[in-house]
Amino acid sequence: MSATMDEREEAAAALARITAEERELVFPRFDRQTGWTLGAFLRDAALGRALPVVVGVTLAGQRLFHAALPGASPDNDAWLDRKVAAVVHFQRSSLGVREQFRAAGRDYAADSRLDHTRVAANGGVFPITVAGVGVVGTVGISGLPQVEDHAFVVEQLRAFLAG
Repeated sequence: MSATMDEREEAAAALARITAEERELVFPRFDRQTGWTLGAFLRDAALGRALPVVVGVTLAGQRLFHAALPGASPDNDAWLDRKVAAVVHFQRSSLGVREQFRAAGRDYAADSRLDHTRVAANGGVFPITVAGVGVVGTVGISGLPQVEDHAFVVEQLRAFLAG
C-alpha cells in the first residue's frame, strides 16, 4: 500500500525533526554506571507521572537497566525488545525508522525484509550515541502510544544530558 503525497510530506517533516533529535542527543561518554543512572532517571520520571511503561537501557547488546512499572505488561517487554532490535539494526531511533520508510512511501512490514515480529519500527527507543564513536546502545520505554513513548524518551534524554 503506497502512501499519499500528504502522508509522505508529513512523514518527511517528522523524519527531519527526529533526525535533528538524533544529532542533538549525543553523550560525551557512556559506561555501565551512566546506563544505570540513565535508566533510574527515566524510571523516576515515569513513576512521577504514573506511566504504565517498561524502561530499558542497553550497552553493546547487554541489558544494563530494566524496570516494569505498575500497569505495564509482559507485552510491553516484548515491544521494547522489538524496538531495541530496530535501533540496533538501523542505528537510529525506532520512530526514525518508521518515518524513514513512510517518507519514502514504503511500508516497513512489507519492505524492510526483516521479520517485523522481531524488529519493530514503532516509536519509543532511542540510540545511545557517543561523540566520536557512534551508536553504542539503546534507551527506551514501551507502554504508551508510540509517538508518546518517543517524546518521553527525548524529553528525558534532554534533561539528563543537560544535568
